[in-house]
Amino acid sequence: MDTVNLRLQSVLLQRGIRPETLADVCEVDPKTVSRWIGGRVPHPKHRRSVARHLHIEEEFLWPPIPEATAVPRNVELVATYPNRAEVPRDIWMSLLRNASEQIDILVFSGTFIVQSNPLVVKMLAEQAEKGTMVRLCFGDPNGQAVDARGHEEGIGDTPSAKIRASLSYYRPLLSQERCQLRLHDTTLYSSLFRYDGNLMVNPHIWGQPASANPVFQLERVNNSAWFDSYSDSFEAIWTRAQPWIP
Repeated sequence: MDTVNLRLQSVLLQRGIRPETLADVCEVDPKTVSRWIGGRVPHPKHRRSVARHLHIEEEFLWPPIPEATAVPRNVELVATYPNRAEVPRDIWMSLLRNASEQIDILVFSGTFIVQSNPLVVKMLAEQAEKGTMVRLCFGDPNGQAVDARGHEEGIGDTPSAKIRASLSYYRPLLSQERCQLRLHDTTLYSSLFRYDGNLMVNPHIWGQPASANPVFQLERVNNSAWFDSYSDSFEAIWTRAQPWIP
């Protein structure tokens, strides 16, 4: 069974290239490009044409299948973005809509999530009603970690105010059986956004806001070292976090 080629999809979205345009370049039907995005591996001639047009290595878009069962160390890295704003909005929305088992979010405030799409909270509620477990972990606005972060960025108590504003958006989720909201007081080295087997990692650079830092898009493949390490860190923080009681 073919699986979606997230690397090709991400590159096209990031660079604003429509499948129809790629079809013209490769002289194929647009439906053929849709099949490539859906996981079909193109003919070698077309793979070369796509790689040349996108100015990217062919092996990145279509990693060679290993002869042994061992998984290449870098196969779980789907895409990288220089900062969070460079992640196409469609990718965030697609990951959320397609999650069927779990959605885990670890942030300090996460205000950008609801500001990018006012329907996000409603979408999370709908996913929970369908059976998806939703766990949202925010920084404790009265905690030491948030206070330290504000001083490191030179913005004082702004992070605390942002967290309180963000929580006001998510309050309706408290009534959802499969939605849990907790507050953590942990030094946050990375913001994490997990949607089933896909994980967006937003590492924090000292003194800079999370939005100005890069994002790594990971896909869980067998025993994925990076993916599992970040997932374990979420679980460790989640276990110590306290339920949010307005």
